Amino acid sequence: MSLVVKVGGSLREAPELMEALVAHPGELVVVHGGGPRIGAWLERLGYKTRFAHGLRATPPEQMEVVEMVLAQTGKVLAQLLSRAGRPAISLSGRDAELFIGEVADVELGRVGHINTINTKLLNTLLKAGLTPVLAPVAPDATGALNINADSVAASVSGALYSEVIFLTNVDGVLANPNQPDSLLSGIDAEEAQTLIEHGVIYGGMIPKVQAALDALSAGAPGARITRGSAESARKALAGQGGTVLRSYTATNPPQRTDEPV
Repeated sequence: MSLVVKVGGSLREAPELMEALVAHPGELVVVHGGGPRIGAWLERLGYKTRFAHGLRATPPEQMEVVEMVLAQTGKVLAQLLSRAGRPAISLSGRDAELFIGEVADVELGRVGHINTINTKLLNTLLKAGLTPVLAPVAPDATGALNINADSVAASVSGALYSEVIFLTNVDGVLANPNQPDSLLSGIDAEEAQTLIEHGVIYGGMIPKVQAALDALSAGAPGARITRGSAESARKALAGQGGTVLRSYTATNPPQRTDEPV
């Protein structure tokens, strides 16, 4: 079975994490972020960072830095996977126009969302035994857009009808954010929306939960949110840990297509 995994952009624990992901027996797509490294580079260059609704505002003058960091991060992750025995190739939405996007909110600058995905390219790479490592950058008519990596993982998993795992900095969705042992093992869309409205799910967790729900709506058979450690990743690959979001169990799931979506 094919699997999409979204990982963070930190390279500190990346070798152990990539070794854990290599254990997946089927086709694998890795989508990565780069938040902390992007923030560090922007600060080094004298730029200030602003967030809105858990998303990084990206003025046009900062987009070049964002794309530079994301591209380099993807290359490192692809090399780590390859060294661990799983040949991987790093791409962004610019490559063969894998993604085409559009601006999501003019107040956030060059932040966008994906309109189309070149599924033919992804399927060709997967059939060739390669693991695509995808940077969340997509072109529009005027240049590159910074896309939330969780949103990219949702779109790709929906397009490929693949399970998706979101690796993050918490164990999953907590019933009480102040109680680490209040992990919810599973929630549905209605429960997730209620938790957002009541402020239980807040900040950067909102895009992750929304991405999981979007993945299910787009055709992914299941979504899991869990901590981005090698141990948690191994458990997730075995169907354990974190918070599972499911909408329904399809008796006849959609079939993969090579047509752009």
